[in-house]
Amino acid sequence: MVLSLLEYLWLLPLGFVAGVIGSMVGLGGGFVMVPVLTFFGFSSTLAASDSLFAAFSNSVASTVSYAKQKRISYSLGIKLALFAIPGTVLGAYISDDVSSQLFKLLFGAVLVSSGVYIYLRRKMEPREYNLSKQIVVLAVGASFFAGIISSLFGIGGGTVFVPLMVIAIGLSMKLAAPTSQFILMFVAASGMLVHSALGHPNYYEAGILSIGSFVGGLVGSRLSTRVDERKLRLFVIVVLGITAAKLIIDSLTSPS
Repeated sequence: MVLSLLEYLWLLPLGFVAGVIGSMVGLGGGFVMVPVLTFFGFSSTLAASDSLFAAFSNSVASTVSYAKQKRISYSLGIKLALFAIPGTVLGAYISDDVSSQLFKLLFGAVLVSSGVYIYLRRKMEPREYNLSKQIVVLAVGASFFAGIISSLFGIGGGTVFVPLMVIAIGLSMKLAAPTSQFILMFVAASGMLVHSALGHPNYYEAGILSIGSFVGGLVGSRLSTRVDERKLRLFVIVVLGITAAKLIIDSLTSPS
């Protein structure tokens, strides 16, 4: 038992680093954790399901801190979360049918889109707040898609939720990233439950990742108002680019 726990201890700093970065950029920590886990030989389903536990833990910690800062739009967040939950169920079920090669290729594409989002983040300008029927239809479709990729890849879906809230709905960036973490609380919880029912996660690994991610979420949400965002953005984009390239190359060169 003790030896088993020691074997998993390296997951603690991984969860912490992923939690800090994910909380600060509003994406959750899955885009850091899942590639590292797959590089260490975890199956795609195991990596995604373990990551969702950490993403939930991170989102709880971030939400607590952001709530004290009064930076969460609760009514909008609950609506988008409800739209996303059916997608999380579908994402968990189809994860068993996605090959390792396809998972890496698709996840590489998700990381590229995350890098583009982070690069363009400061350029996103909110419009007048708008929840017309057309925007609601867009929000339903986008949230459902975000739920699928969140549960399938073990990430937060912030690359969909934040642009949706800022560009389409008109929420300020100051509120959008924290609200994205609030949404992730429900999305990750839903994905966790379905993945657990299907027997996907390793609870030792998920628990240690979650502890690190929870502490990282507390630290990241407090640092979000102090850190040089330009340097953080550049660092994360470079890491995402290198990781995406490695995943895509692996998917194309590994045996089927």
